[in-house]
This record gives sequence, C-alpha cells and structure tokens, in this order.
Amino acid sequence: MTISALVQRIEIDGQPATAAGLLWPALANPGHFTAMQVRGGKVRGMDLHLARLDAATREMFGQPLEGEWVRGLVRHILRDDIEDASVRVHVHAPDGKPSVMITVRPPTVLAETMEGRAQSLMSVPYQRPFAHIKHLGGFGQAHYGELARRAGYDGALLTAPDGEISEGAVTNIGFFDGASLVWPEAPHLSGITMQLVEAGLPAAGVPTRHARATLADLPSYSAAFVTNAWGVCPVRRIDDVTYAVDEKLMTTVSGVYEEVPLEAF
Repeated sequence: MTISALVQRIEIDGQPATAAGLLWPALANPGHFTAMQVRGGKVRGMDLHLARLDAATREMFGQPLEGEWVRGLVRHILRDDIEDASVRVHVHAPDGKPSVMITVRPPTVLAETMEGRAQSLMSVPYQRPFAHIKHLGGFGQAHYGELARRAGYDGALLTAPDGEISEGAVTNIGFFDGASLVWPEAPHLSGITMQLVEAGLPAAGVPTRHARATLADLPSYSAAFVTNAWGVCPVRRIDDVTYAVDEKLMTTVSGVYEEVPLEAF
C-alpha cells in the first residue's frame, strides 16, 4: 500500500484555507470526519458517507449537516483537474455552527496481488471511546499503531482487557470460520467499506454474522481480512497466529466491493 502525505488542497466551507481558518482545526480536537477514495471523480457509498457525517454532527453538535452542501463542497475542491484522490471531509463547530474542512491528497494505491496487500497486526489493549463516531483526536489508536509499526507489524488490533476484539486502529476486521464471516460485535466504527461488503456478501454465497471474537478464538479461524476506505486486504498474521491468504475468499470479498457502483458528486 502506497500512501502520500502531500496535501494538494485544503478548503474550509468552500474557501481556500487560511492560517486563521486553520487555527481551530489545529488546536481543537472536537470534530469528526469521513475518508474516501475518489476514482474518476466518483466514490463508492456516497449516501453512507453523508449519513455518517449527518448523524455524527447531530450527536456532537446538535445540528444536521446538509448532504447536498457537502457534495457541492467536494465537487468544488476537486474542480475539473483532480479525478483520483484521497479526500477527507472534517466537521468542526468553532462558533457553534458546523463548518466543513476538506483535504485532498493523492490516492492510496494498493498492491495488485492479495499476497502483496497482506497485513500483519499486533493486538493492543485499547478500545476507542465513542467508537461508533469517526471522531478526531485519537491519540491512543494512533500511538498504538505507531508502536505496532515499530515492532514490525503493519498496524494495531484493538482489544478489551479480556482479549475481546473490536476493530483495527484504522480498519474493520472480519474472520472466516470456514462457513461464514464473523464481524466482531464489540463497540466499533461501522466503516463504509465494511458496510458495503457486508451488504453484498450473502448474495455472493458468504453468510455473515456479528459475534463475540477474542484473541483466544484466533486459531479457530481459517482466514481474516481488514477493510478501510482504500479497500480490502487479507491478514497474514495477528501476534503469533498466522493465516494463509484465502484467494477464493478474497476474490469474493474484493469482488463484492469492486462491484459497488461509483457515484459522481
């Protein structure tokens, strides 16, 4: 997976970001966001992104967020010259009224093969507060992610004190038990890619369910994968438990995701 940190554009409420305008996002944590991969000026699951932003804005700031306004802001920042990009829509309320900051970076590119995408995860004793909100200020998950990378892993797997698994630091995780797909039922963020995949898997012949999943259960699964805005990746190792890449399963899961129509803003 290749990620560039270069920010191409930043706009706040449709205007180029200024130093004064960036003070609140830089110094205040209250806020939330959604992240999307834009291809050809289009995105998968736009309605889910807008619903996420509206629900979190209502919960955090007591006000709705108009979806068509957000669509227009994304169209405006992409203009006619950016077709592929990593886009983040941040919502703050510096004066009590929702304000939308959008950042545009180059797109994230996954390896072409599933073997090349395979991830290793280190379990860590941490669960996100208000896990159902994609909120800002996630020091714990970010720091544990960095500790995992220093230890030679690709990312962190968040767990409760009793070993119950909730989600990855920046991903959702699914486990295959040979017959059905298990999503951890512990508090977690329902990622957009996860929602799209979960909705399409039964029709593709893979039943899904939400159930308690623990570190002790890991050897009982035959395969695992993670989902994120950038797509679907198999998991090859969690701590000392290893998994072979199940090519058939991953072809099905990634196929379900890729068949979701891209929608213009």
